[in-house]
Parts: sequence; C-alpha cells; structure tokens
Amino acid sequence: NAGIQRELIITFPNQDDSTNIDNIKNIVGDYIGIELDDSNSSVRFTGSTLAQDFYKQLLRAVIFAFLLMALVVFFVFGESRLIKAHTIVLTFLAARLTFSASDLITALALIIGIVALIYALIKSKTKQEYIYALILLVAFFILFFIPYYLFIIPITVILLVIYSYFSVPSIAVILSAFADILMPLAIINLIGMQISAAGIVAFLMLIGYSVDTDILLTTRVLRRKNTSINSAVLGALKTGMTMTLTSLMAILIAFVLVYNFQTILNQIFLILIIGLSFDILNTWITNASLIKWYAEIKQ
Repeated sequence: NAGIQRELIITFPNQDDSTNIDNIKNIVGDYIGIELDDSNSSVRFTGSTLAQDFYKQLLRAVIFAFLLMALVVFFVFGESRLIKAHTIVLTFLAARLTFSASDLITALALIIGIVALIYALIKSKTKQEYIYALILLVAFFILFFIPYYLFIIPITVILLVIYSYFSVPSIAVILSAFADILMPLAIINLIGMQISAAGIVAFLMLIGYSVDTDILLTTRVLRRKNTSINSAVLGALKTGMTMTLTSLMAILIAFVLVYNFQTILNQIFLILIIGLSFDILNTWITNASLIKWYAEIKQ
C-alpha cells in the first residue's frame, strides 16, 4: 500500500525431504540476490491431513448450523410444545455426536437436553407420551456417551419427519434454505471452481440470508390480521425483495472492486451472489406457493 515491497511469498508443493527445502532456499536466494537464513526468511508447511481435517470440521459446522436453523424455525412455527422439547433433545444429541471432541458442546448439549427432557416428562398428559419421553431420556444418556457418528443420519431423518408432520411452514422454510445451498453448489461444480474454507463460510452466510426472507414471508402470512393471503404475500414480497436486492447490489459492487486482487473474498462474494439470486426464486415462488397453499387449507 505504501509503494514499497515488504516481503515475498513463494508457494511450492509440499516437500518431505529437508534437503529439497535447502535447495529451494538456495535457488530462490540466488534468483533474488539475497542469502536466505532464519533471520530474513521462514518456511511453513500445510499438510494435507491438517487441511482435510479442517475441511471436515467446516462441513460439520455447515450441517449443524442447518440443523440449528431448522430447530429455531420449528420452535417458532411448530404447534406442539411437547414435540418441540423432543426436537431440542434430538438436535443437541446430534451436536454431541458431531463435535465429540468439544467439551463446551458436550456440556451445553447435556444441560439443554436434560432440561428439555424434564420439560417433556412434566408436560406429558397421556401414558403413551410419558413412556415416549422416558424412553427418549434413557436413549439420550446411552447415545450421549457413544461417539458413533452414524447416529447422526437417523437423527436427522427423524427430525425432518417431525418437522414435516407437525409443521408444514417449518419444512417449507427448511426446503428453501436447503435449495439455496444446493443450487449454488451445483453451479460452482459446473464452472469447475474448487471450494476452499472461504467458500464454506459463504455457505454458512447463505443460511442466514435465506432464513431472513423465508421467516418474513411465513410470519406475514400466518399471523396476518384482517388482510387477505395475497395482500400478506405481496407486502412480504416488497420488504423481502428490498432486503435481498440491497444485499445483492452491495455484494456485486464489492465483488467488482476486489476481483482483480484474486483474494479469498472473490469466492465468498461469488457464492453469495449466486445464492441470493436463487433465493429470490426459492422464496417467492417455491416457499410462497407452499405457504399460500397451507394458509388456504388452514383457513
């Protein structure tokens, strides 16, 4: 920025032999005319094992962020308090299985799960509900101390079945958010872009952008007073499109400004641009159709 070169960064494929590192330092030193030593240069390694582990952790974060988003949506629009308590237990059990090495996640999942299960036991009105809550309590403690990741798949399936059976608006929001992730992923795959850690962060941001407009639409339609369904959808459309287009224009301008620098921001902005464009279709065509259909049946 000051017009003075402060350092030079050169990237090479990983070298296992230290002799090759010395040869590389000699070649670079001869080329730039400076003898390289520990005082004026350094060598750092990024192993493939470390990178793959970090990538897997980010993917787990995306999956669990999606589960938490679904839980919050169901907690807002679900109808049964007892089922809400059960979904809280299942979601944080999935968290425990996903991040088994995290003491903080373990403690939070244990506390929240126990509180939710006690609430479910207290609110159980029939014998069947009481037995179900008791079985879930026992299963929670059994699975909680078993770091077996295959349990995540059936737990996720059970949660989606609960959401679809007990709350159509919740499953509509979840489907829209899932489409906002899947569609940009397909486009990125078609253009041959390699997703980095920055790209996964962009997908996490997309979940937040998607849920904003979906919850706005669902709340306006389901909690309307003295207005028609079409009027509620139209009002939500005006507000939601203003939000989305404002974000989209800001990101487009930022993408143009940083494009020539070839930084990780390029990938973040590109994914957000694609995702927000698809979000307009998923929210105001797919989700709006489902919510309108559900509101008309309920009415």
